[in-house]
Amino acid sequence: MFAHNKRLQYTVRVSEPNPALANLMLEQFGGPQGELAAAMRYFTQAVSEDDPGRKDMLFDIATEELSHLEVIGHIVAMLNKGAKGRLAEAVDSEADMYKAITGAGNDSHITQVLYGAGTPLTNSAGVPWTAAYIDSITEPTADLRSNIAAEARAKIVYERLIALTDDPGVKEALGFLMTREVAHQKSFEKALYAIEPNFPPGKMPADPRFASVYYNMSQGPGEMRGPWNQGADWDFVTDREKQQAVDGGSGEAEVALPGGDIDILKQMAMRTMSDPMSSPRTGAELGMSMQSAGGGTMAGQSGSAMGSAELGSKGGQLDDTGMSKPQDKGTAKGTKAMKK
Repeated sequence: MFAHNKRLQYTVRVSEPNPALANLMLEQFGGPQGELAAAMRYFTQAVSEDDPGRKDMLFDIATEELSHLEVIGHIVAMLNKGAKGRLAEAVDSEADMYKAITGAGNDSHITQVLYGAGTPLTNSAGVPWTAAYIDSITEPTADLRSNIAAEARAKIVYERLIALTDDPGVKEALGFLMTREVAHQKSFEKALYAIEPNFPPGKMPADPRFASVYYNMSQGPGEMRGPWNQGADWDFVTDREKQQAVDGGSGEAEVALPGGDIDILKQMAMRTMSDPMSSPRTGAELGMSMQSAGGGTMAGQSGSAMGSAELGSKGGQLDDTGMSKPQDKGTAKGTKAMKK
């Protein structure tokens, strides 16, 4: 069960309202590296965890992340206080209001107006929070590594937010949240290395034929060698021939089919076969020839059937190839006589 304490884990002191900064803070409220995503990630892992030690740790950290969500939410709310009242009571002119909520030149007006200067579960661009941010796979050696990376990403976002404000109270609270990301990384790393063996993740061993091979697939200027691809731990393969069909097979895709399926596939292949010797006239070519052949125009003017194709300079109708069909002299004279 959860029991809520109304005192924050860390005191929030905001010097003055700043709607634009509040909007950026939403990245850690409802964004992919934010506190809600972290809390849900660790909570769902804890529920399904069988190891009692890891289960306890995950519940502890998940609950703390909810406390961090509360802290960042209050920072957003305090930074929005002025805009919230002014929006609700419409005390400013339209121009002054727009200028106030877009003071930093960002898209803060999206969240300020649509959500009444509240604390919506969106990122700083107004994108709603989604469970797609949670990438747990219920394998501790994989999930713990993912958790370490998630805490690292969150720390970087906090660093960038700290660099964006000169409000000492906001900086102090963000510094606390950033530091707790470091503490959680340490816990997750200790838990990971307490599992022996923990690499590679999962149960099945890697195929030794390929586990220590480095394929130099991108070749050209800028190639580098380092501990990631050289030394006694690596077989560095740069020969293009040795990068193909590395299993010793043909390098082609094969499937064993029942005889009936083979006959059906042959029937389909015959029906859909292209003729490499053909030179078909396409609709695009017909359209181009109708525009260019003999200075032609499309009929539709007064005195001609709508949609019929004629050549203004030749007087002949276009056939299905887009080329003019010359009229015989008798027909041409008869046509002129009818027009008169």
